[in-house]
Amino acid sequence: MGILLASEERVRPLTEGPITVATLCSHSSLQIFHGVKAEGLPTLGIARGAPPRYYQAFPLACPEEFLSVPTLAEIGTLLPRLKETHSVLVPHGSFVEYLGATEFAALDVPVFGNRNVLAWESDRRKEREWLDGAGVPMPRRYEEIDEVDGPVIVKYYGAKGGKGFVLAKNRLALKDFHPTGPYVIQEYVLGTRYYVHFFYSPLSETGYRVGSGSLELLGMDRRDEANIDELYKLGAQEEILRAGIRPTFVVTGNVPVVLRESLLPQVFDIGARIVERSLELFGGMVGPFCVEGIVTEELEFKVFEISSRIVAGTNLFPSGSAYSDMVAPRLSMGRRIALELKAAQRTGRLREVLS
Repeated sequence: MGILLASEERVRPLTEGPITVATLCSHSSLQIFHGVKAEGLPTLGIARGAPPRYYQAFPLACPEEFLSVPTLAEIGTLLPRLKETHSVLVPHGSFVEYLGATEFAALDVPVFGNRNVLAWESDRRKEREWLDGAGVPMPRRYEEIDEVDGPVIVKYYGAKGGKGFVLAKNRLALKDFHPTGPYVIQEYVLGTRYYVHFFYSPLSETGYRVGSGSLELLGMDRRDEANIDELYKLGAQEEILRAGIRPTFVVTGNVPVVLRESLLPQVFDIGARIVERSLELFGGMVGPFCVEGIVTEELEFKVFEISSRIVAGTNLFPSGSAYSDMVAPRLSMGRRIALELKAAQRTGRLREVLS
């Protein structure tokens, strides 16, 4: 199966004039708008309620137009204007989480990338099927609490920024766990966490070849989480819990990192396997995605998750990263999206990058 092609009906109007890039004003929107504006494309911000006032502080990242809805459930009322402006939606974590993967996929407006991937990302069991099928190393998964025989982390479905995750030393520590939604239980691997920002282009004819396109590494980060990084300086987990403090994994910020160069072949191989399997399963990924993993002391990169869209860690690099600077000067993920859209429009290949 090759790259899924967008319908002619969605793409045809975009050949008639400049493409407008639209997204929800949240998550990575400032960085997206900044990169898109640098490439000369029009931008449109979707706001829940009044347009965010803080955008006024960033004129180079402030969209030319805002559309407002009381709630995202009413986004359908914006479709006429989105179509009139030849808008392409860029999905990000907040956009998909707040609206819902199914609802986002159903929007009758062009989306950058393959919207079918969201169903595979938002369901952690389908995500596991995808990554297992790609042959990438992963932490062990437990089907039932009774199977747990060591440290585990319990994760809910969806892009929740770490909210609600539970870390347990053993099975006994899960005796008071009361789930609030669909979840998976995963082995807690000791090591250093890294979040690798990839971009897959089906249009590029040079670089690190995967399928009929190229895989690009544009950045890497680690995440600051609400209190988990600091809490363990206080002592063992049992003492922390006895003090009435529960560790949390809510992401509050991001830190840029560079991986030791000897690990790059392993990271690229993992990224390539994930893309190749996506082509077989659902027509492939297009554009940004993030491989989230842990490097053990044996220098093995284990993948615990994939985000099949732009991630907030890319916000660190509006003017380029240590990696993207070796691809093109001042190349942010937002600007890379704009370049792909412009190349696709110029060569008549928009159907290959939209859905």
